[in-house]
Amino acid sequence: MEPKIAIFISGRGSNMNALLDAEGQGKLKGRIEVIISNNPKAPGLNVAHYYGKKTYVFPHENYGSREDHEKAIIRVLKKHEITHIVLAGYMRIISETLIGAYPRKIINIHPSLLPSFPGLHAQQKALEYGVRVAGCTVHLVTKDVDAGPILVQKTVPVYSNDTEESLSARILEQEHIAIVEATNLLLEGKFRIKGRRVIFDENEK
Repeated sequence: MEPKIAIFISGRGSNMNALLDAEGQGKLKGRIEVIISNNPKAPGLNVAHYYGKKTYVFPHENYGSREDHEKAIIRVLKKHEITHIVLAGYMRIISETLIGAYPRKIINIHPSLLPSFPGLHAQQKALEYGVRVAGCTVHLVTKDVDAGPILVQKTVPVYSNDTEESLSARILEQEHIAIVEATNLLLEGKFRIKGRRVIFDENEK
């Protein structure tokens, strides 16, 4: 059965756009079935409509708890027989309710080389720290924020005249590559977890 993907967004959805483009070019090893957002004003919803994708909005403030919010989302995911989830700029911490429903089937993209600079404003933190190399990370989602096993990382140089905006733009270009690569790795499922390491080659010890 072809994997069915749900993409979660909260904003413009540029990484979602990269995945939609990859699907249109036959470069994605599954089908993007639905787009989920917690923000009814997310610009990415219009992009999803342009691509003819079904969208669902679950404003989190309408629910009494994080668990209730995620249970409502899970009902829609099950209805569409979703097999994998990609968090592409989803600005909400997910709980064990959703993680437990899709163990090792959820990935998230973050604009830093984790474990450095988790959380918000990662690019600005990188500049303030004075790193010479920055980048992005796609990781499996666990109950700990920005802490799951790493599938893909991409790097960019940091220049002395960089601003948060210029560094963010350069990282974003690599995010669009990383998110497609990592999604395909997730869909193929040809890896195992050893400690914190993701191992793809069965001959690797």
